[in-house]
Amino acid sequence: MHIVQRGNNKQQCFSRVSDYLSFLDALSDNAKRYEVEIHAYVLMTNHVHLLATPRGTIGASRMVQQLGRQYVQTFNKRYERSGTLWEGRYHSSLVDADNYLFACYRYIELNPVRAGMVETPEQYRWSSFNVNAYGATSDLITPRQEYQDLGSNSYERCSHYRRMFGVDLSDDDLTAIRFATNKGFPVGSGRFRIHIESNLGIALGSGIPGRPRYK
Repeated sequence: MHIVQRGNNKQQCFSRVSDYLSFLDALSDNAKRYEVEIHAYVLMTNHVHLLATPRGTIGASRMVQQLGRQYVQTFNKRYERSGTLWEGRYHSSLVDADNYLFACYRYIELNPVRAGMVETPEQYRWSSFNVNAYGATSDLITPRQEYQDLGSNSYERCSHYRRMFGVDLSDDDLTAIRFATNKGFPVGSGRFRIHIESNLGIALGSGIPGRPRYK
């Protein structure tokens, strides 16, 4: 699942190092509390991206809601302010692990590069890239099985992971991920979408624009 939480009216949500650290501490606590595995993240100045797997059907929503409330309390107290900080509701989309999982990893951890904040993802402190690409220690990140399958040991997995970042995301992948997350649609192949529609008993509309990926 790809989760995006944005600042209300695009306002800044992180101003100091202590803000980023407070958010990560709260994320770690609530991910454990609501049984949500976090695989990748990036904290931008006015929004947050997470790649996560909840163990239950409502774990992710409860995690994000409690995380938002907890961090806003800390932020408001620190800056002697009141009122909301985040948009009314977070955005999320299910991710087709067979076709789009690593595209989502790259989409998330390359955000600071696309924004022109750094030249390479390892230069940005507030993301999971150095954990996934270089094996940095983290109590927050839980590897997906697909990540584990990249190699037989940590060195091989990290090396393979870094090589994936040597190629830019295609325009199709960027469009698909952005569209799906904003609309709350699954990001994946046609078969994946049909599977979700069948299981949930709902129609997902016209779907992601651009070339469909039936695999």
